Amino acid sequence: MEKNYVSTRNDQIQATAKQAVLKGIAPDGGLFVRPDLDQVHLDLDRIINQDYMENAVYILSGLLGDYTEEELKECVKNAYENSFAAEEITPLKKVGDVYVLELFHGPTSAFKDVALTLLPQLMSTALKATDQKALIMTATSGDTGKAAMSGFQDVDRIGIEVFYPHNKVSQMQYRQMATQEGNNVKVFAVEGNFDDAQTKVKQLFMDEELNKKAAEKNIMLTSANSINIGRLVPQVVYYFEAYKDLVKEGAIKAGEHVSFCVPTGNFGDVLAGYCAYMMGLPVHKFYVASNSNKVLTDFLNTGIYDKNRDFVQTISPSMDILVSSNLERLLYYMSGKDSEQVAEWMNDLNTKGRYDIGPDLLAKIRELFDGDFVTDLETKETIKDVYEQTKIVLDPHTAIGYRVAKEQTERPIVTLATASPYKFSIDVLDALGIDSKDEWDALNKLEAVCQDPVPAGLAALEQKEIVHKEVISVDQMLDAAVQGMEELV
Repeated sequence: MEKNYVSTRNDQIQATAKQAVLKGIAPDGGLFVRPDLDQVHLDLDRIINQDYMENAVYILSGLLGDYTEEELKECVKNAYENSFAAEEITPLKKVGDVYVLELFHGPTSAFKDVALTLLPQLMSTALKATDQKALIMTATSGDTGKAAMSGFQDVDRIGIEVFYPHNKVSQMQYRQMATQEGNNVKVFAVEGNFDDAQTKVKQLFMDEELNKKAAEKNIMLTSANSINIGRLVPQVVYYFEAYKDLVKEGAIKAGEHVSFCVPTGNFGDVLAGYCAYMMGLPVHKFYVASNSNKVLTDFLNTGIYDKNRDFVQTISPSMDILVSSNLERLLYYMSGKDSEQVAEWMNDLNTKGRYDIGPDLLAKIRELFDGDFVTDLETKETIKDVYEQTKIVLDPHTAIGYRVAKEQTERPIVTLATASPYKFSIDVLDALGIDSKDEWDALNKLEAVCQDPVPAGLAALEQKEIVHKEVISVDQMLDAAVQGMEELV
């Protein structure tokens, strides 16, 4: 089978699509990419005339070469049939003069559901050709953890461990993770921030002793973060879907260009859009919307990525990130697939906390990418203004994307709604000038003003028992991984 994926840091490290999905991260710490992605062109007219599930199979067929069409059809059916509250999976709504792509109608009310209902299917299909088991280790800033656990709960031959920053996620995100059931699920609060947890998970994947133990037990160590190509590629689909909906609505004609604004932390969501662009989606510009952890805004302005700064805890916790892992994939493609240069930049990031791509590459990136950041105060102002003008309630992450989109001149522009406002009901109500006693009081009060009812999965949390209470240090994550392997055997 053709090995059409390579590491961003060494193009001699190659893998098939199924191998890349199972490995999650390349052995050298790089991320798997498809070098010929810009040669995989899709039929836009066909996409415009197909439904979501048909498009998912068609688009993934172009990305995951060694999955058969029948395998992909089965994976897509198992992932999306009857699991999303919205029939369209990712409906597009016009809010003022900005289009909002609602990605939060899945089982955990976050955009990660679109990929993390499908990744377990892709991974299980790939495992069938081996006699291995898999231990998933994932760091989360709030949403990935619950979506991953929900998708992988009690999946045969797969265990999952989730690490989230202690006291740095919303109350609803905490309860979603801490109450998660499943014999194969473990959840750990980690002392530190998301970057601490994510950095350690990456180190664990590279740990020789841990990998040796895993090999002895015939266990593959892998991830459900967007560093895993299997987590990333399902997100490509909804960019084409948004374009299809704009054509169907008459907002554009097929072939005309559209801009996207994406609330961004780990850079995976907007990177999926860039993949769609390389595969033929007509995009004028991608706007990267950040919160006060504005490392990406500064990078797009200067060409210098510098994580040596204070970490800011905000009301948009899923974006509280200083190391945006998927930016590495963009650098690979934009640098002319120069894996040696990418490896040098990533080494600088690891040893110095910063790297400089220089003015020429920055100018090339800025032809397609721009960005800005939004403070907590501005986020709350946006939530309030949008509600007063449209009666639509935005969550704090979507509000950041909406505000940056609103500032742009070109239309149409689509911003991605990455989470239900109910996941952040206390902060949303505060923005609307409504007091609440706790998260349950906030849910009820928000339902009185929100167009959508409380999602069933969130409403059920009040009665669920807290089953994951462990708080560990970063150094104890290794012990957790070893224990996870013992329990998987």
